Amino acid sequence: MARLPALASPDNGSTAMLHAASLASLPGIRHAFFTRAGGVSGGVYESLNGGVGSSDTPEHVAENRARMATALGVQPERFLTAYQIHSPDVVTVEQPWTPDARPRADALVTRTPGIAIGVSTADCGPILFSDADARVIGAAHAGWRGAFTGVIEATVAAMERCGAHRNNIIAATGPMIRQPNYEVGPEFVARFKADSAVNQRFFTPSAKDGHAMFDLAGYIAAHLANAGIRHVEDIGRCTYADPATFYSYRRSVHRNEADYGRHINAIALTD
Repeated sequence: MARLPALASPDNGSTAMLHAASLASLPGIRHAFFTRAGGVSGGVYESLNGGVGSSDTPEHVAENRARMATALGVQPERFLTAYQIHSPDVVTVEQPWTPDARPRADALVTRTPGIAIGVSTADCGPILFSDADARVIGAAHAGWRGAFTGVIEATVAAMERCGAHRNNIIAATGPMIRQPNYEVGPEFVARFKADSAVNQRFFTPSAKDGHAMFDLAGYIAAHLANAGIRHVEDIGRCTYADPATFYSYRRSVHRNEADYGRHINAIALTD
C-alpha cells in the first residue's frame, strides 16, 4: 500500500494552506486557510476535504482533518468545527467535544491554548479573528445569511466577553466566492435593499435581466467596519474561479456534480 503524502509545510511554497500576513505576524497564534491540496480524498473531493457533512469516505475526512491539526500544532481531537446552520450563533469553546456532540453554530471563540477552532466553507466567507494581547481568538462562517443576521457582530461580542477589546482585534477574511461569479436573483436584491438602502452598493448589474452580481466580500468588510474592527486583511482569492485550488458549492451545482468538498479555515493559540 502506498504511503500517504504528508501535508505540505507553508514554508515550502505549497498551496496546501494560505496565510494572512497580519495574523502570521502575531506571537502565540497559528492559523491557516486550507486549500484543497495535501489530502487523501478522491473524485470531487480531491484532495484535502475537511467536510464531515460531505458524503466523502469518513476515514479520508478524518485523515485530512488530522493533517490540518498537525499543521496547526494540535491533536486531532482538539481540532474543532461546529455543525453549521447559517446562523448568527456563537459558541465559546473551553474544551474539546466529540464528533457526535458538535454544537449547532456558525462561529467559535476561545481563550484556551492548544485548541484549534475552525469553520468549513465552500464559497461562504471565512473570517479568523485574534486579539493577541488578550489571547482570545475567533472563527466565523459568514455566508450571506450569517452576515445578514449578525454572525460577525456576535463573534466580536463573544470575544469581548472573553476579555478581548475590539480595537485590538485583527480580522482576516479568506477565500470565498467573489462578485464576478456570484449572480443572485431579484428577490435576493430586494431583501438586502429592504434592510438598508446603502446595500445597493454591493450589487452590480448582471447580464441576466433582473439579476445582479453580489459582493459578499464587500458586504463582510462593511459589517466588520460597523462592528468596530479597524484591522482587516482580505486574502482576495475566489473559490469559484480557481477549481485547481478551491472547492466551490456553486461551481459544483453548475457542473451537476453530486457533492463538493469543504475547506477548513482555522486558528489556534499556542500553549
